[in-house]
Amino acid sequence: MNEADLLVDALGRAHEAVHSAVEGLDEEQLAYRIDGRSNSIAWLVWHLTRVQDDHVAEVAGTAQVWTGGGWYDRFDLPFDPGEHGYGQSSDAVAAVRVPADLLVGYHDAVHDQSVAYVRTLSGADLDRVVDDRWNPPVTLGVRLVSVVNDVTQHVGQASFVRGLLP
Repeated sequence: MNEADLLVDALGRAHEAVHSAVEGLDEEQLAYRIDGRSNSIAWLVWHLTRVQDDHVAEVAGTAQVWTGGGWYDRFDLPFDPGEHGYGQSSDAVAAVRVPADLLVGYHDAVHDQSVAYVRTLSGADLDRVVDDRWNPPVTLGVRLVSVVNDVTQHVGQASFVRGLLP
């Protein structure tokens, strides 16, 4: 197994977990918030997908699926096109009320674009610096592992919330 295969496998496991967390739920269940202020399944999946879309598109030098694929318009959220959820208010979290097929469709499109890009990479590509604002500078490998970590954590949270649905 090479480095690209490893990253594709990790992204694939998270992708499967997104489907498990979302499929079969109605819009009300997806919007459920444990204490009325916590993150909902819908927001968590939207956010994790936006982060993956944003970060992978940036390092790949491609358009985000969110805007380039028309998902921003389909979701019709009261956010700017560049929003991906960091630091959003409780009211913003509550605004993410969408059906499961929309969440999964967007995630599938982002997953496909991410995997297509990752399959083009070699081990040497992963050493390329993609963000020199940090010390040490962030390499492509570190950025992609960060994406996998973020997606995995948030889909775990979404699965936890699903398990608590009334």
